[in-house]
Amino acid sequence: MTRPGGRSARVRDAVHRAAIELLVEGETDAAIPRIAERAGVNPTSLYRRWGSRENVLLDAAVTRLRERSPMPDTGTLRGDLLAWAARVERAMAEPDGNILLRALIATMSTTARPAEHLRARADDLRTMLDAASARGERTPTVDEVLDYVLAPLYLRALFGIPVEPGAAETLVERLLQVGLAGRSGGA
Repeated sequence: MTRPGGRSARVRDAVHRAAIELLVEGETDAAIPRIAERAGVNPTSLYRRWGSRENVLLDAAVTRLRERSPMPDTGTLRGDLLAWAARVERAMAEPDGNILLRALIATMSTTARPAEHLRARADDLRTMLDAASARGERTPTVDEVLDYVLAPLYLRALFGIPVEPGAAETLVERLLQVGLAGRSGGA
């Protein structure tokens, strides 16, 4: 386990920052040696820790999401989903968030297993849903949250369709009204 604030964390942060900066600057095909150069670390460190450029980008994206869009705890599922989705909406409106998402999709190989890297984010969602279920609220599944809320936001970002302010709220309401219709209990 890495220590917060230790050398490993500083290297990870420098590599993430370098990868995102290069993307924002238009170097969408920057390879590991270029990312390592920008981060001020040896390329072998990147290969050893991440194995590929794709894994660097996935790790940077997940880390960025967890830092900028932590799972809220408002006391209600609706409040939690609204707060979380609004943060995702804002992140997709930021140039580096949009560029990072596009780069992830563009660089993903047919043999990639992005779900493995995104498991931590799904676990965060599951924790939010479990807390709501423990309070007695009807809850969607993680897949339903992804399908009703996250996928439409990401699709808009990928195709350059502006995300209108309040779109996240509309998507959450649709999930809660339509997605949970006919359910008799928790997830």
